[in-house]
Amino acid sequence: MEKMFRTMLLAVMMVAFGTAASAQKTERQKFTREQLAEVQAKHIAQELAFDDNTTAKFVDAYCRCQQEIWAIGPRPKYRNKGEMTDAQSEEAIKGRFEHSQKILDIRQKYYAEYSKFLSQKQIQRVYEIEKRMMKRLAGKGQRRGGKRR
Repeated sequence: MEKMFRTMLLAVMMVAFGTAASAQKTERQKFTREQLAEVQAKHIAQELAFDDNTTAKFVDAYCRCQQEIWAIGPRPKYRNKGEMTDAQSEEAIKGRFEHSQKILDIRQKYYAEYSKFLSQKQIQRVYEIEKRMMKRLAGKGQRRGGKRR
């Protein structure tokens, strides 16, 4: 009887832990882009040891910056370059330039805003940490997708 009780208890515990682990995975997958940007901003603020006031300003500005970047959309994609005419290639190149310029304009706008409450060294570190995080996220995406170049 005691052996059967232990077996049942073990089975119940395994189901309970499995459900909890499954719930945690589901929670991670429910992050919106806005929530992810906020988590990234808070991570950067924590790594740079900002005070509460500076953290609040930074998180707000960082999230607004990300929303503006998302609003311009993803980088334009073009069909096979070998099948493009010169005019189509020119249009594709100019489209990429326009997209890059929009991102640059947004980054410069928020650089000016960050300069109001962060030192230049802090801003530099923000960009370094952000770049490191993006590389890490890009690396995870490659492994999940199964394509490695």
